Amino acid sequence: MKISAKGRYGLAAMTYLARNYAAGAPVTIISISEKLGISKIYLEQVFSLLKRARLVNSIKGSQGGYQLSRAPREINAYDILSAIELSLMEKAAPAAPEKMPELDRALDARVYTPLDNAIKKSLESVTLDTILTAIDEEKDAASLMYFI
Repeated sequence: MKISAKGRYGLAAMTYLARNYAAGAPVTIISISEKLGISKIYLEQVFSLLKRARLVNSIKGSQGGYQLSRAPREINAYDILSAIELSLMEKAAPAAPEKMPELDRALDARVYTPLDNAIKKSLESVTLDTILTAIDEEKDAASLMYFI
C-alpha cells in the first residue's frame, strides 16, 4: 500500500483541525498552509474531497474556514484516506483469469482479501485523537534532558 502526498497532506491537515477542535473556530486553508508548509492550491483540492466525504464543514464569510464535522475521536485514518486515496483498496487485476481461475481465487482468498482487511482494521484503529496523543508524547520525549 502506498499513500500519496495528497493522502499524507490530508492526514496532516485533519490533525491540525483536530488540534484546534476545542476552540470551535473555523480554520482557514491559508493558516493550515502556512503552519504545515503545504501549497494552498493543493490543500483546496484535499479539502474538496474531505468536504465531499462529510469529514469537514465549510464556513463561508470573512470569519470562515473549515472545522471537523465530528469530534477527533470519531474520525479515523481510514475515513480520511478512503476519502482522498482513490486506490486505497483497489483490487489487483487477476494474474491468469483464463488459464488458472483457481489461482486467482486462491490469491484473493489467502493474500489480497486478508491484507486489505488488515490494512483497513489498522487504519480504523488510529483516530485523530490517537495522533494528537502521539504528538504530545513526541514533544514530551523531545523535551527530556539526560544527564550523565
